[in-house]
Amino acid sequence: MSEPHLDFSVMALFWQAHWVVKVVVILLLLASFWSWAIIIQKLLGLRSVRVQSANFEKIVWSGQSLDDIYDKVGKAPANPMERIFSTGMNEWRRSFEGGTLVPGSRDRLSLSMDVAIDREVERQEKGLTFLATVGSISPFVGLFGTVWGIKNSFESIAVSQNTNLSVVAPGIAEALGATALGLFAAIPATVGFNYFSGQIGKFSRRIEQFADRFTGLLSTEFDRRGV
Repeated sequence: MSEPHLDFSVMALFWQAHWVVKVVVILLLLASFWSWAIIIQKLLGLRSVRVQSANFEKIVWSGQSLDDIYDKVGKAPANPMERIFSTGMNEWRRSFEGGTLVPGSRDRLSLSMDVAIDREVERQEKGLTFLATVGSISPFVGLFGTVWGIKNSFESIAVSQNTNLSVVAPGIAEALGATALGLFAAIPATVGFNYFSGQIGKFSRRIEQFADRFTGLLSTEFDRRGV
């Protein structure tokens, strides 16, 4: 008597898996898909931000009038450097409303720049929490699917009272597949989180240096006006 044909294709293993394992697989696939979406978006977004910010820095330090640059940037700055610059210039102009210096202008300028930096860092860190979560829990979710699949295999053996490979193999295969899928979701998410954390840290230091230099430039204007 010939052995029954065993189909170990991905779809076959999925459809014959227990509903709990199916839920685990679907969750891991969704987590992996969303992680890759964040990774691609971050790669493109950070590259664009770095280029735009570098170009704007050149304009600011080119010697052009800060007021002229601010008028060109307008009320809708397009990148972190422009937003920090607009924050500083807006506070600068508010300091001399009515033709006289508003008391406490230096402190407000410094505080507004710090808030702007924190806001930009938070903007760039958006999505990293999800990557960290996927990277840390996906292996355990996959392991849960593995344990459940092995449990079903032993139950099948007990019910059929048959240790034939055709009874045991499918459950073991689906169990190991859940573990593999958990690692498939976790590894890119972890690598992406570590990479983007480092890149955002570097960019954070860059905008802090820009803000410090720009604040110093405005402070010179305060001194020039005898403030």
